[in-house]
Amino acid sequence: MKQILNELIDHQSLSKEAARQVLVDLASGKYNPSQVTAFMTVYMMRNITVQELEGFRDAMLELCIPVKLDAPVMDVCGTGGDGKNTFNISTLSAFVVAGAGQPVAKHGNYGVSSACGSSNVLEYFGYKFTNDIDELKQSLDRANICFMHAPLFHPAMKNVAPIRKELGVKTFFNMLGPMVNPAFPKKQLVGVFNLELARQYGYLYQESDKDFIILHALDGYDEISLTGQIKYFSNRGEHMVLPEDFGFTKSSPAGIKGGDRVEESASIFLNILEGKGSEQQNAVVIANAAMALFCANQPAGISQAVEQARESLLSGKALEMFKKLLNH
Repeated sequence: MKQILNELIDHQSLSKEAARQVLVDLASGKYNPSQVTAFMTVYMMRNITVQELEGFRDAMLELCIPVKLDAPVMDVCGTGGDGKNTFNISTLSAFVVAGAGQPVAKHGNYGVSSACGSSNVLEYFGYKFTNDIDELKQSLDRANICFMHAPLFHPAMKNVAPIRKELGVKTFFNMLGPMVNPAFPKKQLVGVFNLELARQYGYLYQESDKDFIILHALDGYDEISLTGQIKYFSNRGEHMVLPEDFGFTKSSPAGIKGGDRVEESASIFLNILEGKGSEQQNAVVIANAAMALFCANQPAGISQAVEQARESLLSGKALEMFKKLLNH
């Protein structure tokens, strides 16, 4: 590790294979906590390269507990780490997508740089995390969605989890989260926290057989915030969309804020599912779910996808999926 750190500090970068190997070694407990912290810190100070990202991703997928599902599942998630403390938009969108008929295999974790990640909110409502494949399949059959709490599927990362928690800031593991879904979904909507990472994701996903949309709101959000322009990369190329393209007016950042504690975030979450969300809250969930449905190639265009998403949320289908996931 000493040599690797010296090279990185000297502004060199790792090859794809070197990046893969260092993460495999890190996972096996070869390095002490100080070395691991120093390694993660390097990537807070400089940008990650595509080769490094690809190598880290390959190591994580190699070491994960894979989940083989028969349904044509999709994942809807963001990297987190945008520092915006929005409510749980992508998790809510996942239930809306499931309610609209598209099976979802949601990969999530506790919040590191925010008060409440997807795992925090589901745990608050009594959801019991599992890596039992049969239980996950039953969830899909029952609720059209299953939830995979990342630490249970990436046991090799147990050496890193306490350090990430103590640091409390985004690390390159935030960048990897959406790429290492153990169900290997063929359809994926990913929100990322900066434009360079969106381009890197787009580059790597183009080499895959996925239907994908990688998006970034140009004012810094890792999701469709409706506060301004959104850039996205997909199998169909590179595009820019505005709130008006979803049929909504521009939102204010205050309208999509999350809670400072898990209890507050959970309250916002349930209010929206129960049809008591504000106009802005509903709009942003519908827009993100619509983009996911559009990515899944169900509807002909974004406006049709918006209608599917709106119907799923406002009819209570998304709430029904949420209740079915919990009641097993």
